[in-house]
Amino acid sequence: MPGDRFRVDVQGRALDLSNLDKVLYPDAGFTKGEVIDYYTRIAPVLLPHLADRALTRIRYPNGVDDKSFFEKNAPAATPDWVHTETLPVPGSSKGRETIDYVVADDLPTLVWLANLAALELHTPQWRIGAHPDTMVVDLDPGPPAGLRECCEVALLLRDRLASDGIDSYPKTSGKKGMQLCCPIAGSQSSDLVSDYAKRVAQELEKEHPKLVVSRMAKNLRPGKVFIDWSQNNAAKTTVSPYSLRAQSVPAVSTPLTWDEVSAGAAGKRPAARPYTAAEVLKRVEKQGDLLAPLLDGGPKLPAG
Repeated sequence: MPGDRFRVDVQGRALDLSNLDKVLYPDAGFTKGEVIDYYTRIAPVLLPHLADRALTRIRYPNGVDDKSFFEKNAPAATPDWVHTETLPVPGSSKGRETIDYVVADDLPTLVWLANLAALELHTPQWRIGAHPDTMVVDLDPGPPAGLRECCEVALLLRDRLASDGIDSYPKTSGKKGMQLCCPIAGSQSSDLVSDYAKRVAQELEKEHPKLVVSRMAKNLRPGKVFIDWSQNNAAKTTVSPYSLRAQSVPAVSTPLTWDEVSAGAAGKRPAARPYTAAEVLKRVEKQGDLLAPLLDGGPKLPAG
């Protein structure tokens, strides 16, 4: 139909945007046009965390209440100006040896992806051609535990990591859990990073057995927080900071201050509900990028 497609210029790149009025978050009435607007406005703090990283997307062409699909490979009709990298695929379930990954390192690429309803953006802990430069510890609560308990465990982890000289920066997952992101030297293998994270998780489980579990068996998780150290496996990805999530509202994986985590552990925000796109834009306007230190690198992890 006439008017369904709009030609726009984004930093010198011509893009055809379509179906801007399509509602992708029905409970909130949040449209594809608003998704594109959010990613355009958040781009200054988001793009540095995506740069030089192979990007996995989760697309919701008919909204969060309908079917979705993971997409690692660059889709058909990818513009020739989009940065792609052909990389080996560790642990591919489809037997692929390589994938042509999209690398979102500029605003036109981000807008193009948003127009494809790529709501969720996930990246590995390594930059292309390098070892991991970020350690991620995922905190997954087993009901009735929730974000409050995640905040309690995050504080324990912060102090334990600090004893090894490792700084940590918290963010919500945008769903029910949290992640701690730690800048590390990009000179150690993912196996070494995973081993270190596992060792720390096991220590905390031993010290706080009623609150923490380090083993993956789901029957061990009710009422506890699972410290998922396996996120540092070379084949794993983690939702990017500032990425939207497929929730009933346009929730965002939101960087937090440690004061907010302490408040969350006391039963205050952020334990009540996820931050939304509009709230995150306001937070960034006031606070800037709370995860900017991740971009500066960090120390080596201690050997086991």
